[in-house]
Amino acid sequence: MKFYNSVGPNPQVVKMFMAEKGLDLPRVEVDLRAGENRQEPYNTKVNPAGQTPALEMDNGAILAEITAICEYLDEKHPNPPLIGSTAEERAETRMWMRRIDLNILEPLANGFRYAEGLGLFQNRMRCIPQAADDLKAIAQEKIAWLDGLMAGKTWICGERFTVADILLFCFLQFGAQVGQPINQDNKNIVAWLARVGARPSATAA
Repeated sequence: MKFYNSVGPNPQVVKMFMAEKGLDLPRVEVDLRAGENRQEPYNTKVNPAGQTPALEMDNGAILAEITAICEYLDEKHPNPPLIGSTAEERAETRMWMRRIDLNILEPLANGFRYAEGLGLFQNRMRCIPQAADDLKAIAQEKIAWLDGLMAGKTWICGERFTVADILLFCFLQFGAQVGQPINQDNKNIVAWLARVGARPSATAA
């Protein structure tokens, strides 16, 4: 296998996931800032969506999208289980991943792209600068919503540390670096961030 890496929260999710699994795959560095991901050969031979990361699988095929990559690696290397050991556990993890992705990650990321990241993204995708503040507000509202649901829980899926925790952690860390810090009133999320941040995988590079 081969991992196409770059800066940004999406590759960081997979790197943290791999660190939890004890995996160290060969890497190809993609210069996101210079737009290498939007140019040939990357956008023709690796990922036509022009996004990172990507994974070259054992059969030579390319897999993109962080959820798909993590699912594949979890099946190839099932221990420790980061999605679930039973159908019920896997369903619960996927439910939370979907909620986190749609409600928090998407508005957080687009809030950055349309504001602080506008100079980088305006010639690469359709940007809506006037939507940036509202998107950031939506992300913060949903973080507060999740904070209420985290009362009494160690991890997002209760006592199971999963890819849902990794997904949210990497994006909240990114958000804090680009003008979207965590409201300290969200005490359950703040405590959860500290727990995740104490894991060795949290500093995976």
